[in-house]
Order: sequence, then C-alpha cells, then structure tokens
Amino acid sequence: MSSDYQITGSVTQVYPSQSFPSGFIKREFVVTTEDEYPQPLKFEVLKEKCSLLDGITVGERVNVRFRIRGSVTKDGARYFVNLQAWTVGRLNAGNAAPSASDDEPLPREVPTGADDDMPF
Repeated sequence: MSSDYQITGSVTQVYPSQSFPSGFIKREFVVTTEDEYPQPLKFEVLKEKCSLLDGITVGERVNVRFRIRGSVTKDGARYFVNLQAWTVGRLNAGNAAPSASDDEPLPREVPTGADDDMPF
C-alpha cells in the first residue's frame, strides 16, 4: 500500500500539459520547499488531475499531497522516481484552501501503454 506525503512551498514553474499517442496526459510543476535548505521538487499530475494546476501561478504558496512512484526502463538499465500529486491546495494567510476537493486516490498501476511513450 502506498503512503501519502505532503509538502509546503512556493510554485517556481508550471509546465503545459503533455499528451501522448496512447491517450495518456500529464502535467508537471515545480515547488521549492520552505526547509532550512530549500529544494526544488518536480511533481506530476495525471489525466483529469491536470486541471488541479489551472489558475496556479508562479510564486504562489501551495500545499501538495503526493505519492512516490517508481519505474524502470524495459531493459532494466535506468530507474526513475516520480512524485505524483493528487491534491494541490493554495495557502492563504497560513490556511490551506484546496484548489480542488478531490480526495480520490491515484490508480495503483501504471496506465497501459505509458511505457510505450518513453524515449528508451
């Protein structure tokens, strides 16, 4: 069973949605943490969750709830870690106000055909 994590920080980048021939859609964004040593972390949202980033702007403080997902290339030569966001909440004066009230969990399996679109 996957564990859920959360992080608070400032949005430093929001990328446009990416569509793949298989019908798979993802959108990425970067949040810089508010730790003693701030870290830029790249998150992704999948499919209908891409709309969570609508209206989110660079510089905005957010609280991101996410899951850590791992994958490996078909030949087993490279491993990847993805941070899949499933809620993105705007922070106003220290209070979280979710940009979407969707607590539906992410699918546990990688979508069929998603590996076919990888460049390796």
